[in-house]
Amino acid sequence: MQLYRLLLQDIIRGRYMPGAKLPSKRELAAETGVSLITVEHTYAMLCDEGYAVSRERSGIYVADDEEQIMAQPPMVFSEPLPHKAEGHKTVEGFPFSEFAKTMRRVLNTYGEAILEKAPYNGCLVLRQAIAGYLLRFRGMQASPEQIVIGAGAEYLYGLIVQLLGREKRYGIEDPSYEKIRLVYEANGVKLIPLRLEGDGIAQDALDGLKADVLHVTPYHSFPSGISASVSKRREYLRWAEHSGGIMIEDDYESEFAVFHKPAETIYSMDGGKRVIYLNTFSKTLAPSVRIGYMLLPPELVELYREKLGFYSCTVPVFDQYTLAEFINNGEFERHINRMRRRFRAMHRAVKNAEEQ
Repeated sequence: MQLYRLLLQDIIRGRYMPGAKLPSKRELAAETGVSLITVEHTYAMLCDEGYAVSRERSGIYVADDEEQIMAQPPMVFSEPLPHKAEGHKTVEGFPFSEFAKTMRRVLNTYGEAILEKAPYNGCLVLRQAIAGYLLRFRGMQASPEQIVIGAGAEYLYGLIVQLLGREKRYGIEDPSYEKIRLVYEANGVKLIPLRLEGDGIAQDALDGLKADVLHVTPYHSFPSGISASVSKRREYLRWAEHSGGIMIEDDYESEFAVFHKPAETIYSMDGGKRVIYLNTFSKTLAPSVRIGYMLLPPELVELYREKLGFYSCTVPVFDQYTLAEFINNGEFERHINRMRRRFRAMHRAVKNAEEQ
């Protein structure tokens, strides 16, 4: 829309006279820093509005009739779009060019299939891609049928409450990510705050805990930055085994572990019996990528379908296909590895500065 307005002003003001040839698509794309597809759409709008004409094997030309140009009502938009440089913030490290190529490839490959409705638990191709990624990167055995796709972790918290029941008592870390508490409170569940110490929830807080569900963020918990040790994660499991409760393993930021491979998940340690594993791509890619997923224990899969299968998947099909392709072609894992190398370099620089 912005490029359309600029070219339209140039035509009306006479920078491009009637009958003059407009820049080639490739030339204009290179000059403005936008994609070739954007230029093609811009020229298509100018032709549709009568300001320009397309001549086969020759190019795009300004319409010959000056009176026709001046008589055309310009397209009107409620608010002008800001220039890219104004207020535009790039997410550091985001592989934008690779992601854009993936989006174009999905459009060419799937075509009108992106207009179809997704299954309640998400497109199979994305659930398969996530299952493969979890096996390669986290050593987690999971079937696509156990995976549920949703628009971010906060949305999935609400689904978990509806699945397990609002009458349940939920133990949460104190302090914890504020939206965990806010979503649970909004859903009317009783919360039990559990004090954090150096390697996780304090033992005296776990002992005798009268809760039905334990929600933990065992890897770089926010805002404390605490990561649960292996022994602490086993304590969490022992609580679940002895109490018969359910654990929610909220896997925040574990992909960006600096000096070691991501720790073994509680889900894997448990064998997928009583742990719901939850993760999101909003942290690993960008905040605007509102795609999260949860991995249900096999015994909860059918219960979820019966109780919540009426919900429509909240992530657009195009976004799901794009992310699936991004994972399957290896770009997602290459991005994770690049970011981990960057964090390692930053960590070394900070450590060296502290030693000097």
